[in-house]
Amino acid sequence: MIKDQDFLKAKAAYCLDVAKKIGASDASVTIGHSISETVNFRNKNLDESNRSDGLAFSIDTYIGKKKSSISSSNLLNENLDILIEKCYETTKITPEDEFNSLPDKNLLADKLKDLNIYDNTHIDNDKKIHYLKELENIASEDKKIINTESSFTEKKTNFILANSDGFCSGYKTSSFTTSCVAVAKDENSMERDYEYSSKRYLDDIKDPQALGKLASDQTIRKLSPKKIGSEKLSVIFDKRIAKGMLSAFASAISSSAIARGTSFLKDKINEQIFSNSINIIDKPDIIKGLGSKNFDSEGIKSETLNLVKEGVLKNYLVDTYNGKKLNIQSNGRSGGTTNLYFENGKQSYDELLKTNSKCIYITETIGHGSNLVTGDYSVGATGFFVEDGEFKYPINEITIAGNFKDMFKNIFLANDLDFEYSTNSPTMMIEGMTVAGKWVVFV
Repeated sequence: MIKDQDFLKAKAAYCLDVAKKIGASDASVTIGHSISETVNFRNKNLDESNRSDGLAFSIDTYIGKKKSSISSSNLLNENLDILIEKCYETTKITPEDEFNSLPDKNLLADKLKDLNIYDNTHIDNDKKIHYLKELENIASEDKKIINTESSFTEKKTNFILANSDGFCSGYKTSSFTTSCVAVAKDENSMERDYEYSSKRYLDDIKDPQALGKLASDQTIRKLSPKKIGSEKLSVIFDKRIAKGMLSAFASAISSSAIARGTSFLKDKINEQIFSNSINIIDKPDIIKGLGSKNFDSEGIKSETLNLVKEGVLKNYLVDTYNGKKLNIQSNGRSGGTTNLYFENGKQSYDELLKTNSKCIYITETIGHGSNLVTGDYSVGATGFFVEDGEFKYPINEITIAGNFKDMFKNIFLANDLDFEYSTNSPTMMIEGMTVAGKWVVFV
């Protein structure tokens, strides 16, 4: 059973008391407990079942503008005493940094919304096994499927964040995640693809038959891929891949990257970086949202941010430390985004496919080819060749490349946004990308 708030609060209070008694001017502590249970299947047979039950402790101690941190999984008081003492001694010899401080008191969360991010339901292993059996039976029905792997994970967490300024709050979260990987083979090739579902509530995950069928169908349709030549084309990104553009954008507007000067979006606030049809929002209070939270990792309340409005960059993702470097107030994004998404475009999915007489549709990218200093982007990819809005044949061993500065201004979005992840995008088209007929991935 997950530890309750009273237990975690008592441990947090003990840690803060120890830190203050030995001389720390300020301190911040996080105490957490998580339980995770996973069942894995392979080729319709139980492969493994495991359970992890972990406590976690981390503390920052301050002596004026000096700061150091320490963490452990041992919450016995005698261990905490030793670790906090070590952290304090390390703080003594740490150089001063004028930007070190606890977050501003007036920014701390004072009320918690009920975001429905905790489901107390427990599903025992027998039911997980039944789900995966049903999933893999469906996924392997077609004779072209030669291998399947699937998993079911249930996770519960609870935590408390407290600091010496009097902040003390936390909450429980839950997640249920199922996945299926299928491998298919014909006389010409062997291909793989996957499908998964992750939700806060058990009742919201995908039906096992639907998930297994999707994994199988998506794999089989990739068989017997063809090679294509090199040219400039419009590239359509499947929603699973399109959200990666948002992740790269979020990294580029993090206050740490901006403060270091390592982002191509430095000094771009209030400048047009996308077309005027693009809006990007980070919304922490979506009910049952996978990224929903009341406050960030410093305790600062998280509120909706319009990051891009009509193509104009309006906000960075700002924490306390880097915010002070930049002379910008924290906006509750220590630890990153919450529920990040592109607003829907105006075209339907079918209309987007028919925008050009020919284009390519990307279902998977290979490699990490984003250079956020220059904005250069180059990744290996697989997908489909599309002609007059119809999928003609699968393609592989291609490279797609461009620069985010140009790519962002040439993004067009469908109106098929779903909140399946913590970062979400509608189907996306980027015009005028360089498509090469072999992989040349720059890391």
